[in-house]
Amino acid sequence: MAERLGWLQRLKQGLARSSNSLKERIGGVLRRRRLDAEALEELEEALIMADLGVETAGELIAELSRGRFGREVTDREIREALAAAVARILEPVAKPLPERTEARPQVILVAGVNGVGKTTTIGKLARQMRARGRRVMLAACDTFRAAAVEQLVIWGERTGAPVVTGRPGADAAGLAYEALERARREGFDVLLIDTAGRLHNKQALMDELAKIVRVLRKLDPAAPHDVLLVLDATTGQNAHAQVETFRAMVDVTGLVVTKLDGTAKGGVVVALARRFGLPVHAIGVGETAEDLQPFAPEAFARALLGLEEEPA
Repeated sequence: MAERLGWLQRLKQGLARSSNSLKERIGGVLRRRRLDAEALEELEEALIMADLGVETAGELIAELSRGRFGREVTDREIREALAAAVARILEPVAKPLPERTEARPQVILVAGVNGVGKTTTIGKLARQMRARGRRVMLAACDTFRAAAVEQLVIWGERTGAPVVTGRPGADAAGLAYEALERARREGFDVLLIDTAGRLHNKQALMDELAKIVRVLRKLDPAAPHDVLLVLDATTGQNAHAQVETFRAMVDVTGLVVTKLDGTAKGGVVVALARRFGLPVHAIGVGETAEDLQPFAPEAFARALLGLEEEPA
């Protein structure tokens, strides 16, 4: 229980910038008047400013007005109602990363633009999997960024997971093939593959990702078993474009949202859930491995709306 409360506290602290902005706006609207059309319009604007998106904000406001329009309400009542509605949107997408024991190894391809925390996320996932007793191998297939390779090697040393690397600029697909071949031969449970995220040449990146998938399937027709797209919450609505771009390149099976502790745009997770319906496997609110945790919709919704305690 202490560990769970520790995570909830970190989540609340991480989402403080988002929740403080929403609390201030909601409180400002409701201190002045009952829940009339003008108040609803201002509340909708507050939700949009928190990056919940126009469509999501509209749906939440429509739900909020039912049975409450014209009534005097407290800002606490409104935040409770919004948190419950947000949790209902998030519930269907809150799914932990599957542990595919039938696949040996389970091949997890990790994608995302440069700078989103992709390599760090791989390291954190490796540490968590190792703690559960799984044998993990890492593949540094972002061969054009020496820093990404070095960072992954450091995570490998920290977690006791071997890292397959190649020379700078090496063929990423060939390296992925080599890593899977070795992981199968040596009986590893999981192979986590880091990939490039250079969007300035989208066609080259698309070709590279497609080739990685193609060569992996020569060894295992079901590989990759999972394709995680890592998104940086501080990019706000730009995250939508990244999901669309990568889905056009590769079959994205789930999302990991990082850097929620550095943004007032935490509502983007809700907008992504509503629009794409992709599983959100984990969210990150800090630098340590413990700050990347499975996505808990009710805890997230309440933290986003600045509600300190669990509902009665």
